[in-house]
Amino acid sequence: MKTLSHKSFSKDGDNTMKQKYIPVRCFFYLFGMLVLAMGLILNIKAGLGSSAIMSVAYTISEGAGVNLGDMTFVIYCLFIAAQMIINGKDRNWLDLLQLPLSLVFTRFMNLFKAVIPYEHGYLPTDLLVLLAGIVLTGIGAAMTVDMQLIPNSGDGIVNSIARRCGRELGFTKNIFDCGCVAVSLLVGAFFGDPLLGIGLGTVISMLGVGRVVAAFNHLCKPAITRAAGLEKVVRK
Repeated sequence: MKTLSHKSFSKDGDNTMKQKYIPVRCFFYLFGMLVLAMGLILNIKAGLGSSAIMSVAYTISEGAGVNLGDMTFVIYCLFIAAQMIINGKDRNWLDLLQLPLSLVFTRFMNLFKAVIPYEHGYLPTDLLVLLAGIVLTGIGAAMTVDMQLIPNSGDGIVNSIARRCGRELGFTKNIFDCGCVAVSLLVGAFFGDPLLGIGLGTVISMLGVGRVVAAFNHLCKPAITRAAGLEKVVRK
């Protein structure tokens, strides 16, 4: 009679534990995606310029008069292609699942843009809305990446760059945001207004979102990864 080794029992146990935590990971992941979508829209609703990660899509949508969600989806497709190149031999073809995810995500952006009634124009409340947007964007980005499922395309490319360069995620986010703002200025200049999609809110979010990601991971990542059964992976 064939006997099962301790190693076999251990492997089966690990698989069972992973399956047990899948619903928890999916919950944190989906919640993070909704938080991220709302944060990006609040940045725009503040009327002080879009968030840095959204600045290129927002500038093009304003200049060309196209739907923001549709333009964001196009930019996200470019981000996915860039990820595949950056990851090289380490690429995971499951990352292509970001395509349908990005389509759904940008539909939620359009929905939040339509249903959030805030009208900007009063600076104190505009700044509060901007602050809320920055905090939600950072938390949502961190949660989706931490669950190690399918990241939002904008955060997936930042994560790929961070791994390739061996740098901290929050720092890499800051640098990537600077690049997005630079491209947005060039695009805006093409439409006759370099500041078309850029404002005070863009500069603040460019500095703030990466710091929120870093702070959230420092304070909350151990707890949520433990709850999602990812603690051993994080400690490796």
